[in-house]
Amino acid sequence: METVPRDTTDAKAVAPKELCHFIGGRKVAGTSGRFGDVCNPTLGIVTAREPFATKAETEAAIADAAEAFPKWAATSPLVRARVMFRFKQLIEEHMDEIVHLVSSEHGKVASDARGSIQRGLEVVEFACGIGHLLKGEFSNNVSNGIDMYSLRQPVGVCAGITPFNFPAMVPLWMLAVAVACGNTFVLKPSERDPGCSLRLAELLLEAGAPPGVLNVVLGDREAVDTLLTDPRVAAVSFVGSTPVARHVYATASAHGKRVQAMAGAKNHMIVLPDADMDQAADALMGAAYGSAGERCMAISVVLPVGESTADALRERLVERIKTLKVGASDDAASEMGPLVTRDHLERVQGYVDVGVQEGAELVVDGRGKKPFGHDEGFFMGACLFDNVKPEMRIYQEEIFGPVLCMLRTESFDEALRLTDEHPYGNGVAIFTRDGDAARDFSTRVQAGMVGVNVPIPVPLAFYSFGGWKDSAFGDLNQHGPDGVRFYTRLKTVTQRWPTGIRKGAEFVMPTMK
Repeated sequence: METVPRDTTDAKAVAPKELCHFIGGRKVAGTSGRFGDVCNPTLGIVTAREPFATKAETEAAIADAAEAFPKWAATSPLVRARVMFRFKQLIEEHMDEIVHLVSSEHGKVASDARGSIQRGLEVVEFACGIGHLLKGEFSNNVSNGIDMYSLRQPVGVCAGITPFNFPAMVPLWMLAVAVACGNTFVLKPSERDPGCSLRLAELLLEAGAPPGVLNVVLGDREAVDTLLTDPRVAAVSFVGSTPVARHVYATASAHGKRVQAMAGAKNHMIVLPDADMDQAADALMGAAYGSAGERCMAISVVLPVGESTADALRERLVERIKTLKVGASDDAASEMGPLVTRDHLERVQGYVDVGVQEGAELVVDGRGKKPFGHDEGFFMGACLFDNVKPEMRIYQEEIFGPVLCMLRTESFDEALRLTDEHPYGNGVAIFTRDGDAARDFSTRVQAGMVGVNVPIPVPLAFYSFGGWKDSAFGDLNQHGPDGVRFYTRLKTVTQRWPTGIRKGAEFVMPTMK
C-alpha cells in the first residue's frame, strides 16, 4: 500500500549525531576510534554514529556500578520503589519522545512502538511493589528459643545485553527489576538502535537513582565479552539469537555468573477445523507481520489440520495481505514498517530465495515492494509460503522477518508432534473451539509460553517470560517472580538469643526437641 511521499531532503542533509556512553551518571565520549552507524530504516540514511567501547571503557562502567552498589543495596526498598514510581512517571511524560526513538531507529510503526513501551512500563510498575516482592519467610521457635527467617538480597553488579527488536521494552524488563532489587546495572544495547537505552538511563537518573546505578556502554563483541568475563559482574541477562545465547551462557557460566539467556524461536500456531477461520486469519496477520516479523514471539509457522482448513485459511490470508498497509514508521496509516537494516533486509529476502529453491510454494511474494517515495528504505512486503516441508531451511531456521510458512497436517497429533520436534520451544498457539483439544495441547506441548486463541502469548509483568529447548538457557526467566529470584540471593538466618543459662558445648546436629 502506498503512503503519502515525504520530503526527506532536510533529513539527508543533517550530519549524523555523535552518541556517547553513559557512565557514572554522565555522557562519556568514546575513545576506541571504532564506530557503528545507526540508521533510520524508513529513510535508509545514517542518523547517528555510536562509539564501540573498548575493554577499558567497559571496565570503567563496571567499576562505577561496583562503587555505587553498596550504598544502593543498603537503600530502603521503599526508597527504591519511589525511584521506580518516579521513573514510571517520567517515561509516561516522555512517551512520545521514546516512541519516536523506537520508530526512527528500529522501524516499528508508532502504534506498535507505543505498545512495546507500555509492556516494558508494566514491568516498571511491577518493580514498584519491590517492598512486597522482597519479603522473606519467618518461622518462630523452630527449636527451643530458636527462630529462623530468610532474606532476599541483591547480587551485585548485573549486566544486560539486549536485542534490536525491542529497544525500550527488553531493557526495561531487565533493569527495572534488577535496580529495584538493589543491584546496579551495566546495559549493552544493540548497536543498531541504542538511543532508547541512553534516554532511559537519563530518566532513571532524573528519577533519583544515584550515578552509577545504571550505566550504558555502546559497542559490539568486545564490550559483551568484557561483561561476560569480568569478576565484578555477578549476573548476566541476555536476549538475542540462539548461537549468541549459547556463547553468552557458556562464557558467563564458566566465569561463575548466574545467567538467563533468552534465545531464538520458530513459533507454531495450530489451527483446528472447528476454529473461527476469520479470527485465526486476523490473528495470523498481526502475529506474523506485525513489527515486520521481527519478534521472538512472532508466529512464523501455521499448521492447519486438514486440507479444507488449509485452503480456507490460505484464501483469507491472501485477501488480507492484499490490504496490508506497509509504509513509513511515522505514518499513522502504516500497519507494517521497514526492517531494521539493509543487511537484515537482504538476509530475510535471501531466505525467501531459499524457500523457492527448496520447492515451497510462494503464494505471496513481498520482495522488492516499497511504499511510494521511500525507495531507499529497508522495506519488503509480506510473504506467504504454502506446502512447506519439515526438512526445509525456511521451516527449521529463524527468519525474523515478515515470512509466514504454512505446513499442512492431517491430524492434531501430527501438528503437535511437529511442534514438539522442532528445536525451538519459545511460544506456541492453538486456535479451536474444542476445550478438550486446547487443554490437551496446553498440557502436552513442549514450549514455555502457550496461547489458546491468543496468537502472541507474552506473559504480563507479574508472570515470567521464557521459552524451552533451544529458546532459552538458564534456570530462571525474565521479569515476574523469576526476575526477582534471578536478581537476588536467598539467605537463611537461624537465631537464638542468650537466656542467661549456659548449657555447655553441644556436638550433635541441632534437632527439634
